[in-house]
Amino acid sequence: MLKKLHYLDYYILVPFLLLAATGVVMVYSASAYYVRVHLGLAENAYMIRQLLFVLIGLVLIAFFFYFKLSMLRSKGMQLLMWVAIFAGLLFLAVWGKLDPSAAINGASAWIPIGPLHIQPTEFAKLVVIIYLAYMFTQRQDQMRRPDFRVRELWPPLIFVGVCIALVFNQPDTGGAVILTGITVIMLFASGISLKYGVGFSMALAGLVGGLYYGLSKVTLSKTLLESYKVRRLVAALHPFQMAKTDGLQVVNSLLAIDHGGLFGVGLGMSSQKLGYLPEPYTDFILAIITEELGLVGATLILAGIFFLIMRFYLVGVRAKNNYHALIAYGLATMMLIQTVFNVGAVCGVLPVTGVTLPFISYGGSSMLVLSISVGIMLNISASEKKRLEGGRHA
Repeated sequence: MLKKLHYLDYYILVPFLLLAATGVVMVYSASAYYVRVHLGLAENAYMIRQLLFVLIGLVLIAFFFYFKLSMLRSKGMQLLMWVAIFAGLLFLAVWGKLDPSAAINGASAWIPIGPLHIQPTEFAKLVVIIYLAYMFTQRQDQMRRPDFRVRELWPPLIFVGVCIALVFNQPDTGGAVILTGITVIMLFASGISLKYGVGFSMALAGLVGGLYYGLSKVTLSKTLLESYKVRRLVAALHPFQMAKTDGLQVVNSLLAIDHGGLFGVGLGMSSQKLGYLPEPYTDFILAIITEELGLVGATLILAGIFFLIMRFYLVGVRAKNNYHALIAYGLATMMLIQTVFNVGAVCGVLPVTGVTLPFISYGGSSMLVLSISVGIMLNISASEKKRLEGGRHA
């Protein structure tokens, strides 16, 4: 076990530790007022919870660093993961219909277990990545044949499609888009013919782009705004026209960014977290960071996240094991889309979807999944380093 530490990738571990520590500090700064005034809890309540999630995450990193990744390819493990995920997503679908009042921020996306709230969608991202890496690796040879037809991939794609539909139904548009993006990128990386990958991606981009453009031009009618999903999208396009309803978060986020300027007003000195920006420690924590630490501080944090994402991609590019490479691409894509969606929502250029900022926002499910991802990537990086070193000595 100690010998494997020789291959530890510090370009992954150190950024994670720095980002996780920053997240704990910023969760405390963003949540202290809110939890004391609105929830009647101690000011450090959410900080302690976030710190606990990080500590559990470190245990998960160590576990998956030493874990035999080949076990994830067993049919038994694949079945177990999918049964757990589908059970969670189906439970939410049924519960959301039976008890609509249980929805949080308009979505039935959390399963309460005592004081904790488990978010199956976060774990579904990880399961989809592991599943597609396995399925595409199994079909690698036939996908590269000149006579290959996309219909040969329908079984795994339909399986993932059902998962995406269940997530979209919560409604969790952000989660559904992230799962779709992961599927597209992993499909590209699997070795499939470029014409199929480009065709599928262009069709999807055209559909989303056309919808976005069309909604940016329509009149804000009462009928249109009856849809929760449409209201969120229109609020991103016309935040100040909906400042008293769905545009409230975006408007206050933009005010926080403007107030922070280049160097910020100082750690703990944000005014927008004092009741103006709802739940400022979750998906809009970047607005508080920008207000307190300025554009410089926010840029440094985002640079750390993007450095980690690019390291994941680099490990995938260097990997000789196709299964390892696909997992690396999937995990990197998950973090990339999540970061882009979060930053876009905070800046008012993308709809608010509740997507958290990786490693920084408050959230147990997100932190645990990200920690497992880091552990798996450290495992892959170590395996590839060991293989390379063995090749040199051969």
